[in-house]
Amino acid sequence: MLSGLENIPKIPELKRRLWWTVVLLAVYRLGVHVPTPGINGPELERYFQSQEANVFGLFNLFTGGALERFSVFALGIMPYISASIILQLLTVVVPTLERLSKEGEAGRRKINQYTRYATVPLSMVQAFGISAWIESIQGESGLGSVVLNPGLSFKLLTMVTLCSGTVFLMWLGEQITERGIGNGISLVIYAGIVARLPQALGNMMSLMETKELPLFGVVLLIGFMAVVVGLIVHFERAHRRVPVHYAKRVVGRRMYGAQATYLPLKLNVTGVIPPIFASSLLMFPVTMLQFIPKEFVADHPSLEWFVDGMNGQGLVYNVAYVVLILFFAYFYAAIQFDPDKVADDMRRYGGYIPGIRPGKKTAEYLNRILGRLTLVGGLYLSAICVLPSVLYGYFHMPFGFGGTSLLIVVGVGMDTLAQVETHLITRSYDGFLSGAGGGGRFRGRR
Repeated sequence: MLSGLENIPKIPELKRRLWWTVVLLAVYRLGVHVPTPGINGPELERYFQSQEANVFGLFNLFTGGALERFSVFALGIMPYISASIILQLLTVVVPTLERLSKEGEAGRRKINQYTRYATVPLSMVQAFGISAWIESIQGESGLGSVVLNPGLSFKLLTMVTLCSGTVFLMWLGEQITERGIGNGISLVIYAGIVARLPQALGNMMSLMETKELPLFGVVLLIGFMAVVVGLIVHFERAHRRVPVHYAKRVVGRRMYGAQATYLPLKLNVTGVIPPIFASSLLMFPVTMLQFIPKEFVADHPSLEWFVDGMNGQGLVYNVAYVVLILFFAYFYAAIQFDPDKVADDMRRYGGYIPGIRPGKKTAEYLNRILGRLTLVGGLYLSAICVLPSVLYGYFHMPFGFGGTSLLIVVGVGMDTLAQVETHLITRSYDGFLSGAGGGGRFRGRR
């Protein structure tokens, strides 16, 4: 793959798509630094520096630092992801949406349109909640609220500003998908995480200078990250080969001989979707818990245990995170791979799995394999995503660039490189065909 990257400048379309991707991501990074009016920026940034170890640190990581600056992109792309979750779940239970999902490209476009519509009210609600929460934060230096002029006008202005920022990000992601390379929404999250890497390295250097983290600990963490990246690459490439045999058949005047091939089933069919969706859903209850008065929480031990457990390193939060990851892994595996359709197509073309009867038995066999693969893939995703909590418990230091963020960076990077490779292979194949068709010696031998 890497050996073919030098051919990118020779392919105008691929070069143009890469430039579009870079320019649109640069626009996103510029918008992260545009602040929402009425915010005491230094006080808010100091507050978030003290919250890096909990779930708000993870949310800030997903927004590329936009939340700690309270910029116009403070909500990030999460409302759009939440709307997509709702529409996907409704597709299973609402007959109209189910019919649309089966109508091909036209149906998908209609569902995407509904997703955009649902993003706006979700953004408004989340913007109102986050503006009320920001008003409740007291500056750590004793200067008072981080909001300069709290009140209804600030809430309304924040709602309009943050909703507009999310809609613009949604449009930006769609433009990257259409005009650039890779999935635009995933690349927006990817760019935000990668942009935080220099700050994470700077924090590590600061801990080394203050002797809070020994050199041996830094080497151990870097080595551990390298091992995790290797495991992610291994599991993302792993797949189960299901042998498929095709009998002799006649199509028109041609006879096709018997052949043996295999059906590749990926271990992680859903990619990075389950962790992203699980994180998006968990942001809502975590944010709502911030509105409960601390005095009320202290008077109720069970509620206090629950609130503490919903911290980024808490047991309740991590258990809920794992359950949601497994749920979305099975849910999206069922959406992306239909065993009944695969079994019918296989039987139509004379294919069969050795030892398995064609038709219903084949579908049941494929469904059984898919269920086992999804379980292993979901457990692998869960183990990677709860890694920061384990590291924080043992090393007592924030490890924001790990777990979920590493999974997204490596997964999205591999998918994007795969699309670049597809463009390169397609271009080479087209050049081969045009060369073969235009050569006089090939025409002379017919």
